[in-house]
Amino acid sequence: MTWGDIKHFLVGKAKDPKDPTIFRRISLIALLAWVGLGADGLTSACYGPEEAYVILNANSFLNIYVAVATILTIAVISLSYSQIIELFPFGGGGYLVATKLINPSAGLVAGSALVIDYILTVAVSVTGGINAFFSFLPMEYQSYKFLAAVLIVGLLILLNLRGVKESITILVPIFMIFIATHLVFLLVALIQKSSVIPSYIDQTGIQTGEAIRNIGVWGIILLILKSFSHGAGTFTGIEAVSNAMPTLREPKVHTGKTAMLYMAVSLALLSGGLLIFYGLFGIVKEPGKTLNASLFESIVAAWNSPFGTWLVILTMFSEAALLFVAAQTGFIGGPQVMANMALDYWLPRRFTNLSERLTVSNGIIFMGLSAIGVMAIAKGQISFLIVLYSINVFITFTLSQFGMCRHWLQVRKAKGVWRNKFLISSVGFLLTLTVLVILIGFKFFEGGWLTLVITAGFVFLAIVVKKHYSATRRALKRLDDILVNVPRPEKPAAIPEKLAVGEPTAVILAGSFNGFGVHTFFSVEKLFPKIFKRYVFVSVGELDTGRFKGIGEVENLRKSTEEAMKKYVKMANDFGFYAESRCDVSVDTIETLIDICTKLNGEYPQTVFFVNKLVFKNENMLTSFLHNDTAFRLHRRLALEGKQLVVMPVRVY
Repeated sequence: MTWGDIKHFLVGKAKDPKDPTIFRRISLIALLAWVGLGADGLTSACYGPEEAYVILNANSFLNIYVAVATILTIAVISLSYSQIIELFPFGGGGYLVATKLINPSAGLVAGSALVIDYILTVAVSVTGGINAFFSFLPMEYQSYKFLAAVLIVGLLILLNLRGVKESITILVPIFMIFIATHLVFLLVALIQKSSVIPSYIDQTGIQTGEAIRNIGVWGIILLILKSFSHGAGTFTGIEAVSNAMPTLREPKVHTGKTAMLYMAVSLALLSGGLLIFYGLFGIVKEPGKTLNASLFESIVAAWNSPFGTWLVILTMFSEAALLFVAAQTGFIGGPQVMANMALDYWLPRRFTNLSERLTVSNGIIFMGLSAIGVMAIAKGQISFLIVLYSINVFITFTLSQFGMCRHWLQVRKAKGVWRNKFLISSVGFLLTLTVLVILIGFKFFEGGWLTLVITAGFVFLAIVVKKHYSATRRALKRLDDILVNVPRPEKPAAIPEKLAVGEPTAVILAGSFNGFGVHTFFSVEKLFPKIFKRYVFVSVGELDTGRFKGIGEVENLRKSTEEAMKKYVKMANDFGFYAESRCDVSVDTIETLIDICTKLNGEYPQTVFFVNKLVFKNENMLTSFLHNDTAFRLHRRLALEGKQLVVMPVRVY
C-alpha cells in the first residue's frame, strides 16, 4: 500500500475544482451552517449562564436582569453581524470589517484575536467534552484524559481534511439530540412554573428595592456587570458565520443570515431560559455537579419515573458530546480567518492553499496542533481556558462594531436608510466595548493577561511576516519595471510556422507574466545561446482561497493564465524564437505541472525544463517557510522520472 492509498483512505479522493456542480456539493445549507458554526455558541450556553449565576451568590434574584441583558446582547450582536454578512458576502467577518472600514492595523489586531480565539475554541470544547466523559469513569482512568483529548483533536483534523460538509454531516445527530432534549426541558419547566412566574417577578422587584437601599444603585449595577462579564463566554461563536461565508451555499447572504437567525434564536432561548429557570427552581451549586444537571433533575423529580432519569442522562450526554461538535467552529472559522490574513500577507501564503479535497488543510492542521499545545499548557483546567477564551472575541466584536459605525456615517448621504443600521452598530459598539473593559478588569489577574500577551505575540509575528513579504514584493516590482517592458527588436527574424519534433526544446515553468518569468527566459538564452529552437511556456493557475469563490472565478483564472502565456509567446516571437504555451488551473500545482511536463516530454523528446527560484542573501527558517518549495519538489519528481530540470536562481535582495 502506497502513501497515496493511505491518504485517500484517511481523507478521501481528490475533488475536481473545475466541476460545475462542485460548489453546490461542498457548500453548507443554513441548517448545516447552524450545526457547524452554531454549536460553539450553544455549548458556551452550557457553562456561560452557570458562571454568571454563581457569581450572584446570595443575590440570585438579579438573574432576571442578567438574562435580559444576555438576550439583548445576543440580539444586538447578531443583527450587527447580519449587516456584516450583507456588506462582506465572501467572508472575512471581523478581520475584513476592521481592515476595510478602519485600517489594516486594526484588521491585524482583530484577525489575530480571532485566530487565538478559534484555537481556544477547539481547546475548550475538547477539554470540556473529555472532562464530561471522564466524569463517568473511575478515578484510575483520569491520567488518560490528555491522551484522549489528543486523539479526539486528531480525529477532528482528519474529519475536516475530508471536507467541511462531510465533517459536519457526521455530527448532525449529536446536535439535534442536544436541541431536542434541551427544548423539552425548557418547555416542561415553563409549564411547571407558569403559575408562579408573575409572583417571582414581583418578588424580584421587591428584593431589588431592598438591595438598592442596602448597597446602592451602583452596587447593584456593578454586581450585575460582574455576573454578566463572567457569563460573557455565552457570546463566543456569534461571529463565526460571517467568517465562514465562503463555505455557505448560494445565495450566500440569504444562507448566512438564515444561519445567523437560527443561531441567535437558539442561543438566546437556551442561555436566557437557563438563567431564569435556575432562579425559579432555586438551584444551588453542588460539588461535582453542573447547574444544568441539578436543574434537569429538579424538573423530572415530580415525574417519579425512570424515563426522567434516562432523559437527564441523555441530555447531559448530549451536552458533553456537543462540545466536540463545537470544536468544528474553530476548524471552520480559524482557517478561513488565517487564509484572509495570508491573502493580505500577514501570514505565510501557504495558508491560502487548498488541498485536493478543497479544504484549507494547512490552517486545519495548524488549529489542531495549536489546540493540543494549549491543552498541554492548561493541563486540563477548563476554568483557566475559559478565562483565556472570553476576552479575545470581544476585542474583535468591538473593532467590528466600531468599523460598522464608521461605515454607516460615511455612506449616510448615499444610503437612504442608514440611521437604524447605525443605531444597531453604535449600541453594539458601546455594549461590546463595555463588556471588553469589564472582562479585562475582572479577569486580568485571573489569567486574562496571558491572552493579551499571546495575542500581542501573534501580532508581532504577523508584522515580521508582512515586512518580509513587502520587501520581497518591492524587489520583484523593480524586476518587473526593468524586464516586463524591455525593448523588443524592431524587425524580428522570421519564425518558422512549425518545427521538427526532435528540435531542442526549452520548457519554462512560469507564473503570471512578470519580471520573474522574463528573467528566466533571458537567463536560459544567455546560458545556452542558440541551443534551443523551441520555447514552451507552462503555467498552472493556482486555485487558492482567494480564487476559489465560484465557477466563474475558476474560469477567470483560466483566462488570465492563458493571457499571461500568450504574452510570453509573443515576447519570444519578437526576439525571433518559435514558441508555444500550455496552461491549466488546479489546487495541486505540482501534480498538474508534472502531468503537463510528462506529456511535453513525450511530444518533444529533446526537452530541458527550467524553473525559477527566489534566493535571499540571508536564508533562514523563516524565508524557507514563507516561500514555497515548488522548484525543488519539481526537480526531485522530474529527476526520478529521468527528465532534466534546471533551477534558475533569482536574487531579489
